[in-house]
Amino acid sequence: MTARQYFFSGRVQGVGFRYATKQLAKGFDVLGWVRNLDDGRVELQIMGDEEELDEFIQEMHDSPLGHHIQEQEERTVPLLEDVRGFSIRD
Repeated sequence: MTARQYFFSGRVQGVGFRYATKQLAKGFDVLGWVRNLDDGRVELQIMGDEEELDEFIQEMHDSPLGHHIQEQEERTVPLLEDVRGFSIRD
């Protein structure tokens, strides 16, 4: 089990990015959350098997979401605690 944090920048707010990410997560065995940041980026924290995380992120880029992403930062973080399913956070 691995947990990762992503920061996406580009035209990622006001375009349904968080909702589409949540919908996409339904097709994968992942847990986590997504939220808008005050600086215009979107933060994603996600946990699952490494291969599943890689496939999820690749699917994000292959979907219409990918057109909105100009930059992506990624880092491994400690396992997420008290997370069930996948949600949108405020």
